[in-house]
Amino acid sequence: MAQTFESIMKYPAVDEELARKAMEGAVGVVREDLGKFTKKFPSSNSFDGFYEATENVEWTTGFWTGVIWLAYEYTRDEAFKEAAGIQVDSFLERIKNKIDVNHHDMGFLFSLSCVAAYKLTGSEKGKEAALLAADHLAERYREKGKFLQAWGNVGEASEYRLIIDCLLNLPILYWASETTGEKRYAQMAANHIRTAMKCVLREDDSTYHTYFIDMETGEPAYGVTHQGNRNNSAWARGQAWGIYGIALSCHYLKDESYIDLFVRVTDFFIRHLPEDLIPYWDFDFDTGSAEPRDSSAAAIAVCGMLEMVKYLDKARAAKYRDAAYRILYALIKECANTDTEKSDGLLLHGTYARDSRENTCTNRGVDECNTWGDYFYMEALTRVLSDWKMYW
Repeated sequence: MAQTFESIMKYPAVDEELARKAMEGAVGVVREDLGKFTKKFPSSNSFDGFYEATENVEWTTGFWTGVIWLAYEYTRDEAFKEAAGIQVDSFLERIKNKIDVNHHDMGFLFSLSCVAAYKLTGSEKGKEAALLAADHLAERYREKGKFLQAWGNVGEASEYRLIIDCLLNLPILYWASETTGEKRYAQMAANHIRTAMKCVLREDDSTYHTYFIDMETGEPAYGVTHQGNRNNSAWARGQAWGIYGIALSCHYLKDESYIDLFVRVTDFFIRHLPEDLIPYWDFDFDTGSAEPRDSSAAAIAVCGMLEMVKYLDKARAAKYRDAAYRILYALIKECANTDTEKSDGLLLHGTYARDSRENTCTNRGVDECNTWGDYFYMEALTRVLSDWKMYW
């Protein structure tokens, strides 16, 4: 069944009372988790509902620190501020010593931990770490093609590509330009999203996950999937990264051409939602499928829509806000963790990676919590309850 904006209006929408109740529940879980995850970090995904304690490695640890900062903003409890500050120290050490940073995910790691620390508390350590991360990300910029290389050693022929996820890593470059006055960071970010949208957006408004660039000419070469069901399918989380990433660049670039791109990518996402509004991990699957969901894709999309309504005319803003509020209601009712005996995460029914014949993945975090799903769920609630000033 294809959804429309008219059909989605038949669903209930989140209101302030429900959002506050959900936020109180989420903050309670976060408070319990501080004992395990202050000097350590949660693993990227849960195992049978519970996160394992890890060092500050992989691309996902910043989401947990972002969750702590959101809890601090909501409660103003110094315990959250202290815990997040300890983690900022860890991020400064990580970027100084280049620990597991040979990739583009500096925004995921440092915007939600260190930029947030600087914005909320004036943390000089946070500022230092985030600027070092922006410098590190800038080293991945490839002039031939004008994009940020996602993975592998810079300039490596087999990895000369971008991925749609990187749209959420661009804000740390915009922020670095605002903070230092050096325009080069923002120019790289602006060039990257122009290249990315020229590559990943298909005629039917779905998106490729990853796109290779010709090293000799700098021209787009071909798109494939890494985590989607097949090369020409629409990976749900990738489509959601597109929604939020376009909204963020619209915020920084003040370019109205991004409105049309947002509408195209978002409308595809909404049209392909199943009956309960919680997307499957890939839009190849619809109502009645036995395939797993990815609740994190819904949470990311909600945040993107709620950001983009600031830049739309009144009628369009109402349409996308209404859709976001209904998807968020479904997340609260179907995916919010309300039992800490069964899980220490916030948002159930996520999928990190699902294997298929055409992707390069093995099953990981299938029907589990994941740290980015937890973060974007809590950010979405924060957006409903306040005029939130972004960490991005």
